[in-house]
Amino acid sequence: MKALVTGGAGFIGSNLVDALLERGDQVAVIDNLWSGDRANLDAAIERGARLHVVDIRDADEVTAVFDAERPSHVFHLAAQADVRVSIETPGIDASINVIGTVNLLEAARRVGVQRFVNTSTGGAIYGDVDLIPTPESVPTQPMAAYGQSKDCAERYCEWMRRLWGLETVTLRYGNVYGPRQNPAGDAGVIAIFCGAASSGRRPIIFGDGLQTRDYVFVDDIVAANLLAGEQPGARGAYNVGTQTEVTVLQLVAAVREAAGLQVDAFEPEFREARLGELQRSCLDVGRAREELGFIAATSLSDGIARTYSWAQARHERSA
Repeated sequence: MKALVTGGAGFIGSNLVDALLERGDQVAVIDNLWSGDRANLDAAIERGARLHVVDIRDADEVTAVFDAERPSHVFHLAAQADVRVSIETPGIDASINVIGTVNLLEAARRVGVQRFVNTSTGGAIYGDVDLIPTPESVPTQPMAAYGQSKDCAERYCEWMRRLWGLETVTLRYGNVYGPRQNPAGDAGVIAIFCGAASSGRRPIIFGDGLQTRDYVFVDDIVAANLLAGEQPGARGAYNVGTQTEVTVLQLVAAVREAAGLQVDAFEPEFREARLGELQRSCLDVGRAREELGFIAATSLSDGIARTYSWAQARHERSA
């Protein structure tokens, strides 16, 4: 496989790059390095991965990369993924998540890409729903601009398939966590809590802490991408998660245990709930299990322990 990974210097993308190289694929990366970290790719570049520092909003630059690399498969992870940023600046969010995706789809069509695996969101795209766990058949009704832009990008993928026959597959992720997720960036709550625990700070909870999410470890997300890139007949949207609801308060307890802290050493500080955040989110992963063969293999306790170990080592290096 000749793979092109967009957002490949980021948390999820760099883990996917490593997995592709490990099985012997040729890999090229597009990343503008705004939120991605080139250091995440140092080992991959030594093994032959090629980095193109390009913004996916620049159609000419994107086209030039595709003409040079001629990939057979595209794994599209580059995105503006911060819900708060999307609400404050929806135009910027749309320019990256919609226009950027369109540029990539058009470039992929031109060079004859065999399959385009698109990254979407399994939480923000559904909005407030009554059916939990939520299957793909539930109509999308995003509360945040981030979910709205991802919904639009999905529809462009389907349009490209209908009109031009480009094989497109979308993976709707749960809340992804794991090593390389920067606790100081637009990270998920587990990375933020692990960063707080490793540096002796209290965790901050927005809202009552009873809000739920479906937390899925990055290795399982990588596995889902590899399956989506290979499975004959895969098409449309697939939820990728654990089908398990976990509250923020449960996360605090799990991180406290992984860090070996006493209760009073990691007591949460509560703040007002943030606009656009959902109270409950959990994904029905039956379609991915049946059609892709996907099963999340990492337990929450094991995943948090590995994430905390990485955050602790990162803190020690920067001290």
